[in-house]
Amino acid sequence: MLPPSAAISTVVNTHANGDHSYGNSLFPDAEIVSTAANLEHLCAEPAPEQMQTLLDRCQADDPFQRYLLAHFGRYDYRGLRLTPPTRTFSERLTLQVGSTSVELIEVGPAHTVGDLIVHIPDSGVVCAGDVVFVGDVPVHWAGPLGGVLDACQQILDLAPQVVVPGHGPLIGPAEVRSYMEFVGEVRDRIHSLHARGLPVQETAQVLLREHRRADLGLTERLAVLAITEYRHLDQATAPFPLVDMLSTAVRLAPGCVPTSIPERHTLLTDFGSRT
Repeated sequence: MLPPSAAISTVVNTHANGDHSYGNSLFPDAEIVSTAANLEHLCAEPAPEQMQTLLDRCQADDPFQRYLLAHFGRYDYRGLRLTPPTRTFSERLTLQVGSTSVELIEVGPAHTVGDLIVHIPDSGVVCAGDVVFVGDVPVHWAGPLGGVLDACQQILDLAPQVVVPGHGPLIGPAEVRSYMEFVGEVRDRIHSLHARGLPVQETAQVLLREHRRADLGLTERLAVLAITEYRHLDQATAPFPLVDMLSTAVRLAPGCVPTSIPERHTLLTDFGSRT
């Protein structure tokens, strides 16, 4: 165990999404590690200043902009800058943290193009990043969903005692298997509807109507999963920006949009008083 006074010399990015990489700039002296694919994908992510501008311009009378304010309006992106990794790898990399070996394992494309998981063998711990979600419908921007399932199987093959998801409480292998079952069912349903010739919009609406998991929130993400999987099934190659994909999903799931939202300065003030 490192002493509390130990300096942070290495930061690992499990993937490129801002909630997992915007903090890089707060560690100016640290080595920042990610997969090589993650570094290549970083240009597709909105930069902090772009998020700040987008939210500052949001109007509450627009459904998608109201959705953005509800989910992201509490965060202040000022002062952050997009800081890329300084060291990249492919497949596997072992780091030494004090006397502890830490294994970085590339598992993407899955949630994003450049996912990795962190394995701490001596502790029986795997940090899964956003390959695994707990408590909500998952959102996977890159896919395919088969890649997500493969990544989850790699986690199970490590025989962890504890899995740390990117969002949600600590879980064990049983919860990972349950998660895989849900993702597999969604994937199979999407493939079935695609084979019948349904357009992606109708498939998303079918998934939303059929959703019965009351324990999983953020159901609009089912539309994102449909969009992502259809892109693979249709062999689409044109870039689909993350914000545009989310906008399409919200339009297909209007029930996810709050009817009203406080002004952004109120959201920022309220969030700041609780942190």
